[in-house]
Amino acid sequence: MKSKLFLEMSDVKTIATAAEAEALRNNWAVTIAIVDDGGHLLWLQRMDGAAALSAHIAPAKAHTAALGRRESKWYEEVINGGRNSFLSAPDIKGLLEGGVPVMKEGQCLGAVGVSGVKSSEDAQIARAGIAALGH
Repeated sequence: MKSKLFLEMSDVKTIATAAEAEALRNNWAVTIAIVDDGGHLLWLQRMDGAAALSAHIAPAKAHTAALGRRESKWYEEVINGGRNSFLSAPDIKGLLEGGVPVMKEGQCLGAVGVSGVKSSEDAQIARAGIAALGH
């Protein structure tokens, strides 16, 4: 039997706090979503001024990153490169940059999805949150 790493609520709060700090430092109004390795929502935070739609997009980006075990940006690049068949992939909705998996010892523990500013800035916020774990 193998042991499985997972995000504890203290980890989720650490990620959320650091991601929020990065967004505030840059005056970005975003929604931050954190999911487990199965894409199930553990945290959703819509900051003041964030668009309502971002509360749907951020969890979708996180879900895609967790299930794919790679940044959601990969899917966006594949589609932009002409492989439109990925648009029909089941259960993958967050096909935009801004979803980043949380990895440790080669295992995906979950993911962070951010929406509300430029996609590269969304990813910057997600990475800042994950970096706070010190992996």
